[in-house]
Amino acid sequence: MRANSRQGPLEGQRLSERAYQSIKARLLEGEWSAHDSIAVEALRTELGVSKQPVMDALRRLSVEGLVEIIPQVGSRVPAYTQDEASDFFTMFASLEAEATAVATRRYAEDQLAELIRINDELGQVAVIDDPGGRVHGYRTLNRAFHGLLLEMTHSSVILRVSEQMWDMSDLIINTSGRRRPLAHEVGERHADHERIIDALKSRDVRQARKEMRQHILRNIPMLEHARSED
Repeated sequence: MRANSRQGPLEGQRLSERAYQSIKARLLEGEWSAHDSIAVEALRTELGVSKQPVMDALRRLSVEGLVEIIPQVGSRVPAYTQDEASDFFTMFASLEAEATAVATRRYAEDQLAELIRINDELGQVAVIDDPGGRVHGYRTLNRAFHGLLLEMTHSSVILRVSEQMWDMSDLIINTSGRRRPLAHEVGERHADHERIIDALKSRDVRQARKEMRQHILRNIPMLEHARSED
């Protein structure tokens, strides 16, 4: 369906939001790799919109660090060096560790029950034969797990900042060059979650902080190994 060139501001905002969500999902799923060009015309055709909503979406994604816009050239997936990735995950690990410490003090019991349910479902993903399905299932449920854990802080500031960093985490991991680097780590990540849950159950702030830090830092050696195989 071709977009109406005479659409109003509200419809234009809706189309831009739809383009943003679609392109962002593809980026975080690893449809493109680092340095890959993002073809505006192809996206416009696939999404059935004019060029403007796609450009609006790409500009928004560039502000978030998920897309790089090169004047007079076009847009592409940003590339982060191993040092930059390591720096990011070191910083991210500290942030998530402190957020988990806050959640340990503040969570409600019904939230913990839901967290356990999500992680039980995630555990079933580890035995999926298809690597693509396994990684997609893990990423979806992992974001649900950590999103709920952030809600357990009852802090809008922590929630907003951490959600942005989770997007960056998914981008760095899934555009690293190696296809589906998490495919063989789902079981270990599920076990990490189990230890985090145990610390939450006992309201052990110190242990919860430690487990979350180690969980996030797993990404550094994983990416180092992925790059060494390229």
